[in-house]
Amino acid sequence: MPTYVYKFIDSGETIEVQQAFSDDPLTEIAHPTDGVVKPVKKVFTPVGVSFKGGGFYKTDSGSASKSSTSSATPSATPAAPAAPAAPSAPSAD
Repeated sequence: MPTYVYKFIDSGETIEVQQAFSDDPLTEIAHPTDGVVKPVKKVFTPVGVSFKGGGFYKTDSGSASKSSTSSATPSATPAAPAAPAAPSAPSAD
């Protein structure tokens, strides 16, 4: 169940409340110290994203045994011989 932050409008204090996704936002909550029901406003906070592990950046190349230049080296196999040119037809002058 997600936890939401609510702020008491009159005092500015915040409180965390666990609610289901299907629950409507609260408009009043009993204050935890005195038990008096007071109006609240839902606080929207940015979600933090944390990337963990390797391979998230273009500069990451994996293990040191792999070579990134192996595809750039020329092939060692000889080129196929070029086909002979077809003889040209005599011109009709």
